[in-house]
Amino acid sequence: MRIVIARLNHETNTFSPIPTPLAAFRPIWGEHALKEARGMKAALGAFHTYAEYVGAEVACPLIAHAWPSGPVDDSAFEAMSAAILADVSKGCDMILLDLHGAMVTQSHDDGEGELLMRVRNAAPGVPIGVALDLHGNITKRMIENCDAIAGFKTYPHVDMFETGELVCSIMERIRLGEPRPRMALAQPPLIAHTLAMNTTVPGAMAEVIDCAVQAEKQPGVLAVSFFGGFPAADIHEAGASIVAVTESHLNPVNVADDVARQAWMRRQGFVYDQKPLGQSITLARAAADRSGMGPILLLDHGDNCMSGGTCENMDVLQAALKAGLTGVVAGPINDRGAVAQAFAAGLGADIEIDVGNKIFADGFPPPSPPLRLKGRVSALGDGRYTISGPIYTGMVCDMGRSAVIDTGTARVLISEETHEPWDQAVFTSLGIEPQSANYLILKSRMYCRPVFEPLAKAVIECAGGGVTGSNYSLFPFRKLRRPIYPIDADATWEQPDG
Repeated sequence: MRIVIARLNHETNTFSPIPTPLAAFRPIWGEHALKEARGMKAALGAFHTYAEYVGAEVACPLIAHAWPSGPVDDSAFEAMSAAILADVSKGCDMILLDLHGAMVTQSHDDGEGELLMRVRNAAPGVPIGVALDLHGNITKRMIENCDAIAGFKTYPHVDMFETGELVCSIMERIRLGEPRPRMALAQPPLIAHTLAMNTTVPGAMAEVIDCAVQAEKQPGVLAVSFFGGFPAADIHEAGASIVAVTESHLNPVNVADDVARQAWMRRQGFVYDQKPLGQSITLARAAADRSGMGPILLLDHGDNCMSGGTCENMDVLQAALKAGLTGVVAGPINDRGAVAQAFAAGLGADIEIDVGNKIFADGFPPPSPPLRLKGRVSALGDGRYTISGPIYTGMVCDMGRSAVIDTGTARVLISEETHEPWDQAVFTSLGIEPQSANYLILKSRMYCRPVFEPLAKAVIECAGGGVTGSNYSLFPFRKLRRPIYPIDADATWEQPDG
């Protein structure tokens, strides 16, 4: 028995000006990919474990994961697809793919659907199982070109491996000769805000996920996944979806529709009403006055790295400094030119540089002029560190060359790359203890929370400018299906009978 496994992940912000060439994926090919797959805390790792468990020959032609950015270059998509298809074409008995579900390429709005169609054509009849991210924008073409789909049920995502295991449990039934399962897709006209998808707090998202979990407990139901979707994608199918997988004798449509009704009933709970930036800064100051020493966490969700932000919009830092906040730590801020100037000046040098607000996004208001910083170069580094957990534990990260500018009121960490603050080591690797800040400004909205929330006296979400905000009126949608709630407040849904 031969099983082909592969990982190809990208969450595409079609509004992001950040390019996505092949190098952005840091692809690992062939035997090197197979070695990396073993023990990986992602769906791919579960696929590898399963393949070894059943005694199969395992092939892993590709591991490729790029951080969110603009549409994937066609040449990159073709190269990575070709690697997977080449291995599939050698002959195999099962295909297990760790994908995202919201990949858009220069030529294909539905990147995963295009890939799955090619894989299906290359190996007709071979069972295909797929693990997807909770933020996938699911399409009919994905459903039609595989045998089983399951998605994460947590955000922040801590069940990636378990999702792979669920896919494998369904595929094992096929391997043992049982009839292939049936799948159904339900899509209420709902485009949820990402900040309303946190599954660790009470609310609509947690409740609908629980509905999916309860539905999976029904006899004959193999998997039920609620996908909140990725809203910063101007494609027809962007938004919430439900995928149900059942044994062949059941109708998965009824299961998917039941969960879809639950999501639609709670649609107001998927709306995040952001506060004006000035109000958020006022709240941060008040929180500091109440709590005394210790960081107040300011999350710049309008310029979020993990949704395709440029990570160089300076609105939040500029507002904080203008309001007179002191003891500020901010970063990482992406500005390759500013880093070069800091390295040229040298450690300990006094410097005056313009930082950020240099990248323009089509269809969005132009940014303010760059922020002028005057201070001392207090740290220089290569930007490499290892994540201690709980997400992507053990992964070696690279911010690119990085520098810290200390203005006296703020320490600003500037990096050559956009980078999510996964770990305290983002700062400690450059001599900053996050606990020492009065105010800690991060270009993040969710993935930083498991690490930095325990340190914080309060968390304030800040609506700076950028291409990842929650004000949908700023997004020049052209392809999105309409009407859709909450962009169209009067959107209706002719719900299935049930």
